[in-house]
Amino acid sequence: MSLYLPKASLVPLALVAVLQLAACTPRQLIVDSLADELSAAGQGNENDLDLLRDAAPFHLKLSESVLRQNPGHRALAESVAAGFTQYAYAFVAFDAERIEARDAKAAERLRDRAARLYERAHRHAMEALDRGAPGFSAALAGGSDSSRPSVGRDQVGLAYWAAASWGGWISLSKDDPDVVADLPQAIRLAQLAWAADADWGQGALTGLLGTFEAARPGGSPRQALAYFDRAIAQSGGRSAAAFVSKAEGYALPAGERGLFESLLRQALAIKDATDSPLRTQNEVMRRRAAWLLGQADLF
Repeated sequence: MSLYLPKASLVPLALVAVLQLAACTPRQLIVDSLADELSAAGQGNENDLDLLRDAAPFHLKLSESVLRQNPGHRALAESVAAGFTQYAYAFVAFDAERIEARDAKAAERLRDRAARLYERAHRHAMEALDRGAPGFSAALAGGSDSSRPSVGRDQVGLAYWAAASWGGWISLSKDDPDVVADLPQAIRLAQLAWAADADWGQGALTGLLGTFEAARPGGSPRQALAYFDRAIAQSGGRSAAAFVSKAEGYALPAGERGLFESLLRQALAIKDATDSPLRTQNEVMRRRAAWLLGQADLF
């Protein structure tokens, strides 16, 4: 999963701007301005994950509150969906994995929380897609080619986060057959987004399709591998997520330990420029790669 988390320093600046506008600007213009600032703040390149973890809850709650006041702001809806998905993945679900061996009950509580965060992200993204194209969710659920909705290039980000959060929610809801039964819809949504812009996110969308192909019942390892390799190529080898996804989605289930460890080391070896848009997600995925290498003997 490709990640970008909020740049904490931009949130106070947004609030200052709002306070400056408050004395002379109509309320809706203030809300619009704050929505613009918050959606832009979701695309930072912070590499201090502890700072991000501390800042994210305030940023997410503020963004969600502003989105309720301005539900038609598509960029903010995308930022909110991305933020909840990333927070669930990078911090909550990952914590559950790390403590599973020593405290199974605490891990289960964290997984339940992560599932709720994924569901929340999915709801925001789907509501925005439905607002942009009324009946989108119903058409997606219909399943037939004749009723299948389309995703425009300007909607690909929303569709990606809707599908990615859906996948995370499904993966943590194995005891809920109604949620698990939605996997084909999540895959269909990712495919629609990929048809609109296959290069979105420097391989993030392609990598998501690889993960879905590897996870779905009857999925093709060969097709999953093709997606993973294309995602690595699309990122120019600069995305740690692309290497980690291939390690977990292809090498691990194939029992190829040498390849598994090699891919994780390639992820760890990536060096980011300070202005790289992949800097935050790479930091998250390098941390995961290091943890997976430490667990390799258990797989």
